[in-house]
Amino acid sequence: MNHVDKPDSFDPEALRRKVSEIRTITPSAPSEDYDGGKTVDLNPLAQKIAQQFRADTYSPSMIIGLLRLFEFLTLLAIGYGIHLLYVSTPGMGVTIFYLSVLVGGAAIGVLLLQLADAYQVPALRSPWRMTPRILAAWAIAFGAMAIVVFFFKSGEEYSRVWFASWFATGAVYLVIERQVIAYSIRRWARNGTMERRAVIVGGGEPAKELIRTLEQQPENDIRICGIFDDRDERRSPSIVAGYPKLGTVAELVEFARLARIDMLIISLPLSAEARILALLKKLWVLPVDIRLAAHAKGLRFRPRSYSQVGSLPMLDIFDKPIADWDNVAKRIFDVFFSVVALLLLWPVLIGAALAVKFTSPGPIIFKQKRHGFNNEIIEVYKFRSMFTNMSDPTAKAAVTKGDPRVTPVGRFLRKSSIDELPQLFNVLKGELSLVGPRPHAIQAQSHDRKYVDVVEGYFARHRVKPGVTGWAQINGWRGEIDHDDKIRFRTEFDLYYIENWSLWLDLKILFLTPFRLLNTENAY
Repeated sequence: MNHVDKPDSFDPEALRRKVSEIRTITPSAPSEDYDGGKTVDLNPLAQKIAQQFRADTYSPSMIIGLLRLFEFLTLLAIGYGIHLLYVSTPGMGVTIFYLSVLVGGAAIGVLLLQLADAYQVPALRSPWRMTPRILAAWAIAFGAMAIVVFFFKSGEEYSRVWFASWFATGAVYLVIERQVIAYSIRRWARNGTMERRAVIVGGGEPAKELIRTLEQQPENDIRICGIFDDRDERRSPSIVAGYPKLGTVAELVEFARLARIDMLIISLPLSAEARILALLKKLWVLPVDIRLAAHAKGLRFRPRSYSQVGSLPMLDIFDKPIADWDNVAKRIFDVFFSVVALLLLWPVLIGAALAVKFTSPGPIIFKQKRHGFNNEIIEVYKFRSMFTNMSDPTAKAAVTKGDPRVTPVGRFLRKSSIDELPQLFNVLKGELSLVGPRPHAIQAQSHDRKYVDVVEGYFARHRVKPGVTGWAQINGWRGEIDHDDKIRFRTEFDLYYIENWSLWLDLKILFLTPFRLLNTENAY
């Protein structure tokens, strides 16, 4: 009996409720199955393909956002340039009347282009087809400005020649610029600069049908990087629709950490709910969009139940956290406040460096390998707080109260968290964020067990860049981890931060951090 073909047999909301339970932090249990934490070796073909996709790409939403900003600034510059040539007199700048029309006209023009769907990828690829809409949107923008000027009875304040020249020059610019954009998009699509990289999870006929449907999309921006499936050759051939099967789901996790993958598409019958949930339990720790293909015949969902890839319906299971413009905003936030912190705290940094240098032999800066974004290994900077001959770069043995390895100066630096200040340079390098889950040493342990063996889903905290401070730290989960529950609670707070991120939350954490540091109970 084929339940997939019955429209009422599948409830997307019920699946989403079950998916939300996957993210509940529970103790890890020994299992022969892959738990999402330990790495596996990729086969040579998978390694080769992963290396081909190491370079970053630019998502369509990022490029379209930049295009909106570029067109706004260019239309504004065109109007201002004509004003300088025709209206402005020597020694006089632009008046408030002209400035308001310049900014308002460029903004309204971009808004109307957006409403005319002129910023969709298909529209950008077909500039001649969209030319009438583009010119109409630009003309309506000027009509709206003319009406506003008329009702405010301020027409005598503006030059009609300037107004008409701006309209004509802006129209010519938009037509020519869209031709250049169309050529650039085609070139970016060919060289892989602008694409969404996807991996198909599950093989056989469902994967074949999915791939064929994707390839038939007229404006497809999905690059399929390979197929992963746990089933043997009888049920899942090694080649599906021309794409190789690169390994098992366990190997997929490692593949997605080596390559820059944007999306995982699960190609399984929607009736296979138990298998889908088992897959998601392994895959949700990755910083990628996870979609469930919903293209089976006979299924009709409400529009809000799924998203579209071209005309192909997909159920949105997990979204990549802090993606696209959110990532840009967070990076600007990090750089700005890191520079401010360095300008304010440079005397503290110099004083701490001198104290470390002259009170014990060894380097000023201690470098430790820790897990960064997507499980990558990064070197985190700290002021050295231990005697050089007793230092523990692996952090297998946690620092405890009265630890003889810690220098007298180091004890003060650790309690006050001044030893963490060099990580501001990690932030400027792009390895850390100011706010995020704290990076742990790669060998950090709790009672002789690595954290991934204590907490199921531990590596899900690496879906975003780690931070100098975080939600867990300002809520009291700071310092020594001498009990399994401490790493569980810390991970729960980290996952809450990832799921509820906003710039306001980052600002709140940053503001509260100095006050929370006054509590040195768990800092040794």
